[in-house]
Amino acid sequence: MNFKHLKNNFSGQLFDDNLHRSIYSTDASVYQEKPKLVACPKNEADLKQLIQYATDHKLSLVSRLAGTSLAGQCISSDIVVDIGRYFNKIININVNQKTALLQPGVILDDFNMHIKKHELFFGLNTSTSNRCMIGGMVGNNSSGTTSIKYGVTRDKVISLKCILSDAKTVEFKPLNYKICLKKSKQNDVEGKIYKDILNFLKDKDYQKHILKYFPKPEIHRRNTGYAIDELVKYYNQTGYINLSKLICGSEGTLCFITEIKIQLDSLPPQHSSMIVAHFHSVDDCLKAVSVTMQDDLFTCEMMDDTIMDCTKNHSEFKHYRFFLTANPKAILFLEIRSNDKQNLEKQTSNLLDDLKQNTSSYAFPVLKDEEIKKAFKLRKAGLGLLGSMIGDKKTVACIEDTAVALKDLQPYIKEFSGLMKKYNQKPVYYAHAGAGELHLRPILNLKDKKDVEDFKSITHDVAILVKSYKGSLSGEHGDGIVRSDFIKLMLGEECYKFLTQLKFSFDPHQIFNADKIIKTSHNFSIDKKLRYQSKGVLHKSFLNFSAEKSLLHATENCNGSGDCRKTELSSGGMCPSYHATKNEKDTTRARANALRQYLTDPKTLSDQAIKEVFDLCISCKACKRECPSNVDLASFKAEWTYQYYKTHKRPIRDKLIGFNDSINKLLQPGAGVYNYFVQHKFWSKTLKKPLGFHQNRSLPQLSQQLFFNYLKKNKVESKSKTPKIQTIYLFVDEFTNRLESETGRDAVELLTQLGYEVKYLKNKPSGRALISKGFLKQAKVLAEYNIDLYKDIINEQTPLLGIEPSAILGFRDDYLRLVDDIKVAEKLSKNVFLVEEFLSQEIQRGHISSNQFSEESCEVKLHIHCHQKALSNSKITFDAINIVKNAKVSIIPSGCCGMAGGFGFEKEHYNISMKIGELILLPAVRNSKPQTYILANGTSCRHQIKDGSPKRAMHPVSFLRQMLK
Repeated sequence: MNFKHLKNNFSGQLFDDNLHRSIYSTDASVYQEKPKLVACPKNEADLKQLIQYATDHKLSLVSRLAGTSLAGQCISSDIVVDIGRYFNKIININVNQKTALLQPGVILDDFNMHIKKHELFFGLNTSTSNRCMIGGMVGNNSSGTTSIKYGVTRDKVISLKCILSDAKTVEFKPLNYKICLKKSKQNDVEGKIYKDILNFLKDKDYQKHILKYFPKPEIHRRNTGYAIDELVKYYNQTGYINLSKLICGSEGTLCFITEIKIQLDSLPPQHSSMIVAHFHSVDDCLKAVSVTMQDDLFTCEMMDDTIMDCTKNHSEFKHYRFFLTANPKAILFLEIRSNDKQNLEKQTSNLLDDLKQNTSSYAFPVLKDEEIKKAFKLRKAGLGLLGSMIGDKKTVACIEDTAVALKDLQPYIKEFSGLMKKYNQKPVYYAHAGAGELHLRPILNLKDKKDVEDFKSITHDVAILVKSYKGSLSGEHGDGIVRSDFIKLMLGEECYKFLTQLKFSFDPHQIFNADKIIKTSHNFSIDKKLRYQSKGVLHKSFLNFSAEKSLLHATENCNGSGDCRKTELSSGGMCPSYHATKNEKDTTRARANALRQYLTDPKTLSDQAIKEVFDLCISCKACKRECPSNVDLASFKAEWTYQYYKTHKRPIRDKLIGFNDSINKLLQPGAGVYNYFVQHKFWSKTLKKPLGFHQNRSLPQLSQQLFFNYLKKNKVESKSKTPKIQTIYLFVDEFTNRLESETGRDAVELLTQLGYEVKYLKNKPSGRALISKGFLKQAKVLAEYNIDLYKDIINEQTPLLGIEPSAILGFRDDYLRLVDDIKVAEKLSKNVFLVEEFLSQEIQRGHISSNQFSEESCEVKLHIHCHQKALSNSKITFDAINIVKNAKVSIIPSGCCGMAGGFGFEKEHYNISMKIGELILLPAVRNSKPQTYILANGTSCRHQIKDGSPKRAMHPVSFLRQMLK
């Protein structure tokens, strides 16, 4: 299809290339359909052009915000409109009236951070809050964990500015009958809408049908069809008609939304406690809900053992299981809040008494402060964690947010469980127990024809069961593709007729998200356009993906939940390139899905398209830890790069970076001459240009003495001045050895003066740069050698320590995918540590004291290497530095520094590299006091700080060595 005319007059971006169309072909649902065009409008004029174009060419427009919808709302074969890319401004905050006017692309958590200074917040707390956009919340009528206190999005929306199907801008807000009557006489789409709405409100028969077929009034979470019941309720209560209440939950099927006015709340009570009630069965857990809901809870959330089991071996979430006792089958998170500490203690005590006396709970740990945050991280990760199930069987979203009245929850779930037995299912149960809505998921293989049939049959049977309780088939996730087939069944023929009439009043040409909620073209149905396909080829990979079953299965773990779309304002580092560009193409999700589609059918995407989508992946490994589904993009990129260059010519620059240690070895005898040239302005530029390095990036200098030579010359194995506490081996990485041997000397002197015997072996380089550039055969040789060298020497009593995180932590990560004998590698990895990890442990054991260090007062700002954050944690370095009694230590809340080894040198990547650094790290360094110590344990991080600020950073071991008495 030719979009040339549209492109000529469009201010934003339009993409009709195969890569972007593939990236936008999925959301967080089980569906996949490649659109003809992806549009990122910059203004209302762009949106109006799209409407006109869609009308002229009989196309459908699908509004997309964060793309985290679970029911397929964002899927289209026509035009996907990424409104969130540019419509993301906060227009006004009215503190006195507690209202905000904003564009639909504003992210919930970022918005709440922004207005916290006014002691206000938007009270709905979705599990996707760090990336979901408020416009998407309106489209889906989202709610979240706090709905029992703050309601749903519809309750908070005051007015909406919208563009209708005739390209006219309107505002939907509370209007009295007289004004609505006047509008109904207009000869345009808005007039037709008000005319039909007024006729409906006068028709008592329709309202009888609503009372008969719509969910029970006490069910607050209700997202089945259009909210005409809420329209009637609002009109009867206030005498006003507010069509913004109707637009909420309409999933972009009625109009474009450009501005949203919402009601804000005062910040929640400052003190909180949480009881995590443990149960031996789901049934016992559900029986307790109605009991605990009498205790004025702030949140009441449930999680079953299926999700808890997914956390056991997860690098991030295994640390948040601290409160679990004796493997419960289900738990309830019961949070209480109060501004009065005494009142909080009293409420907590009353709730504990209720649990002990009136429920079957067997354990009641009480959590406070940071413990609550960790527990909620576990709960929020529920969806993503389910994506990490190994193999083709996955938990499937189709009946995942049915809602019933609270009094009906336990008998409903009992019947539901019986129904699941008919299908040999042990479903997953989690989420909003206190609101009468559990996320229920069958476990199915949607590559298998029989399971696809069960997928449809289960949804149909559950719809009938929900209807028998007069519940809502969707409590908050909406109808989309997966549930639109069942709306007529749920609401009855007459109600469905009016919903259809309403759709045509708003959208006579069916241009807004066609075939969702109201079935017109029948292009979509629950069992068509499925994402996972049986025809995928299990390619033989060089890296070992047996833990995930195969590389293809590893890519399929990405369920689209979009955790990688959180911004730099949220905690964590995923995903640095997305933080810098805000382009969907640069998310972990986009890369994983593009590779999955390529592996499933290589005809769908070219090699060049995959090369493009991986281009800005800097292999920081943040996704390995922070993605709940364990998507390991660094390994995907290394594997794909290796495979790609089996049939393509390697750039010389890749070889220079990958084999930098070998090249540095050749240059080492002339280190002084080399260093002169790389520091000289003219010669440095002359060198960088043919190598493809950016002119503004400084080149690394060689150490005058190799670290290996220092160790040999100084016979460090006999240097310990105090009685030996323990013998350790020091891994000599290629960066410390040739580029920063002074850091190695500091590490040796620190350890020996603290009483440790330092030994070393003539190990090979770590192969870090080789892995990043996809030279996997060469990296494997190094990995096998190093593991064979240390396997019989390293143990609990004699650990292996490393200075450079990206090098030493390869033993825990990359080597486990590279070597043949994984068991030997795993055994060795358990006794391999960063120097700071070891020091932190020794401090805890009492082997190192603050008395051994200076009492000088100083301020320290600490930046942690990405690989440490992914494969260890930041706290160990923080704790090690805090052994200096009067050091005021703070961790810079930065993600990746942006340098990422060779990435930051490369001409075409320099600007992105610096942009990543400028998000948080470099301003924090520049804004620090002149005397502040800047510490960074990554050689690339220190290089970035040197090039991006007037400061110089040192390794933590150098600081500690300096602070020794």
